[in-house]
Amino acid sequence: MMDVLGDIFSWVFLAAVLRSAMPLVLAALGGTISERSGVVNIALEGKLLFGAFCCTVGAIEYDSVIVGALCGMLGGIVVAGVYALAVLRFRADQIVCGVAINLMALGLTRYLLKLKYNSTASSPPSPGFDTEIWTNPFFYIVIAIAILFYLGFQYTRFGLRLRAVGEHPEAAETLGISPERVRWASLLIAGAVTGLGGAWLALSNHGFSADMSGGRGYIALAAVIMGAWRPRFVAAACLVFAAAEALQRILQVNNVGVPNELIQSLPYILTIVAMSGLVGRSRPPASLGKPLP
Repeated sequence: MMDVLGDIFSWVFLAAVLRSAMPLVLAALGGTISERSGVVNIALEGKLLFGAFCCTVGAIEYDSVIVGALCGMLGGIVVAGVYALAVLRFRADQIVCGVAINLMALGLTRYLLKLKYNSTASSPPSPGFDTEIWTNPFFYIVIAIAILFYLGFQYTRFGLRLRAVGEHPEAAETLGISPERVRWASLLIAGAVTGLGGAWLALSNHGFSADMSGGRGYIALAAVIMGAWRPRFVAAACLVFAAAEALQRILQVNNVGVPNELIQSLPYILTIVAMSGLVGRSRPPASLGKPLP
């Protein structure tokens, strides 16, 4: 037990928490901006997965981490565009479409993996992060994105319009604001940011493996709810989930006598607790999940 406590109260544990938190933070911020506009974003899992695949292809083809990250963002935007077309243009059910996007990404990435690299399990090794998180420039880019989201929500015209559309799109329209355009913009931004989260996964693992998102999109969605749709609280909630994931690894390494299956379920148990409202109840945007008239 003392070994476990020593591992927890260390810089190594903090670095592990931050590494685990980065894709969650990016996906959760993407979920926050789309849901504040009134669109449920269950498709975060699919955007993470497709972003990771596109990042890997770009990084291998151009032997560049930067190109890989940009390709990951582009992949997220493509998935977000498909989702936006379905729920905004054709008024499809947001929950059903989100689940369909996730299933499509799971199957499509396996197919493309087989087509591109003749494997259904993993890609060849790709360029990735070779430095500690403290010297990784992408870490500070993620921090900057989180700060920009907070400032953008609070102090910009777009943030005000976003919140207005999420609460009462009919009233926003009477003021000359196009709810559909705001929702399109929020979904595409969410796609880019979530795709970058997928790129972080691929670059951290130096390649793509099937289903490497591992439910992080759903955990990010739980963080959005736990953080009451406010960027700074959402980011803090992601740190809590990331700490649970890092603790899971420590418990596995130290063999504390707890069944391995129970240890592996720790982040998901915390997700269920958050989703059930036991951590605290918060009011979602009034028009969340409601199609535009």
